[in-house]
Amino acid sequence: MSKPASLPQQLDHLLRRAVALQQNGALVEAEELYREILELKPRHVDALRWLGELALQTGRLQEGVDLLRKALALNPKQPAVHSNLAYALNALQRHDEALACAERALMMQPKFADALNNRGNALAALNRLADALASYERALSLAPEFAAAWNNRACVLRDLGRYADALESCGEALALQPNYPDAWSNRGNVLGDLNQPHEAERCYQRALELAPAFVDAWNNLGLAQIDLNQREEALSSFEQALALNPASAEAHWNRALCLLQMGRFDTGWREYEWRWERSRIKPGKRGFAQPLWLGDFPLGGKTILLHAEQGLGDALQFCRYATLVAGLGAKVVLEVPGPLLRLLSTLEGVDQVVEAGQPLPPFDCHCPLLSLPLAFNTNEASIPAVTPYLFAQPAAVNEWRERIEGDGNTHADGNAIRPLRVGLVWAGENRAHVAELRKIDARRSLVFEQLAPLLDVPNVRFFSVQKGAAAPQLAESAHRDRVADYTDLLHDFADTAALVASLDLVISVDTSTAHLAGALDKPVWILNRFDTCWRWLLERSDTPWYPSARLFRQPALGDWDSVIDAARDALAQLSASTS
Repeated sequence: MSKPASLPQQLDHLLRRAVALQQNGALVEAEELYREILELKPRHVDALRWLGELALQTGRLQEGVDLLRKALALNPKQPAVHSNLAYALNALQRHDEALACAERALMMQPKFADALNNRGNALAALNRLADALASYERALSLAPEFAAAWNNRACVLRDLGRYADALESCGEALALQPNYPDAWSNRGNVLGDLNQPHEAERCYQRALELAPAFVDAWNNLGLAQIDLNQREEALSSFEQALALNPASAEAHWNRALCLLQMGRFDTGWREYEWRWERSRIKPGKRGFAQPLWLGDFPLGGKTILLHAEQGLGDALQFCRYATLVAGLGAKVVLEVPGPLLRLLSTLEGVDQVVEAGQPLPPFDCHCPLLSLPLAFNTNEASIPAVTPYLFAQPAAVNEWRERIEGDGNTHADGNAIRPLRVGLVWAGENRAHVAELRKIDARRSLVFEQLAPLLDVPNVRFFSVQKGAAAPQLAESAHRDRVADYTDLLHDFADTAALVASLDLVISVDTSTAHLAGALDKPVWILNRFDTCWRWLLERSDTPWYPSARLFRQPALGDWDSVIDAARDALAQLSASTS
């Protein structure tokens, strides 16, 4: 008669069976055995570890984290467990903790490719891109056939703007794993950045053949379809993403932008509220104790804080709603960034303007500026488009007029004429540290030399209104004598408003200066990219937001030559009619 197995032998036998089941995909049966072991011995390190990894496999991330932590409390010298914990914490967006876990794994086992990959993911999420790239490259030097590390490396290279290298890295991942959906989708992202939407679309479709429930690929496909001017198809792709994951903030956001572009304001404004769930915007969400007002309760006798968000152009465009809010009987406090403070003090209906970061007065409720169209159920017909709603200071305007009087031309017969005074803005703010914004800036901006055809139009005197990283392009240009540059005198938007008010016309790419000119009711020609910002709607040369604006649109992605030619012809016509 055989002797009964001891408890350690019994547990060892159960563990071997459970691990074999888990490795063969029989996860339910494996889990039952791990739980049986833990009933017999609650502090069984290996059962805790393997059950933790099984929880991660089945998407139960927090449960997996708890189990792995228990395993490490019993035996902290387990580099693989630290690395798996880093993976789980990255998936839970707890990147600082993930980085610490990956570092612990690497202290014990420096040549651990999996931990280096997880470390790279944490660093990338923390926007430490160069460090992330080094981590992936160290992993690949140890494990050249690590497809996931090639794919992750491609993402970081894309974020660094190294598109050719990113494509090559995707290619390495796909050579190792041709049926790797993430790598196909990431390859599509890079091709989209390179203005190759047809190729990007094919990559997303391949990813979706391999993984039909791949939410990010549906979302990215929608973005490629917008670049291809296929907005109904794009809406369908975003809706596929949302059917799979109703909480996908990116899909809601992109659907919102598409709907607003198409003029479907009713649904678009509601969807636009999802911006606060996006990882890039969420940190800016204000955690006030006072309630958010979205038009859902009376404001009579209340003080409401309206606060700026996102870019300066957004604040200039949507501050117009302050007058409507005041009309509901509220006292309006408006919080804006410092560069807008003096200018927005001219806004009707505002009782107090506060610089962002300064102490706020007492208030009863609040609303972010870009939620006001929702609060007022704005449709195209009800946009509050009475301009001007902002005003330059008269004394400053007179100073500018005197300053620029000397910048004149003469006819060939020597008679003095006053040339058309035209302000130029050729580039938006350079936000290279955010990949999404870098792509938008690259698409909406020109280099100064691309404006050269405009500069030959007779009877026009040009003035730079360009600030920021692109401003020095003027001084480096052979055409610099054609453009007067007083921008060193522009310290805030009140200064810029005074200059703009002294001009006859502003020609600008899609920037805050274009919004400023529109708000001042100054004629403004907006040179607009093909994948237009939602606020300019589609296929029209006017905009319901600014009666004084005229849009010159790219007929195809990246085609600025056609835009400049059209603007040159229009400027020549205007100049001839005023000379």
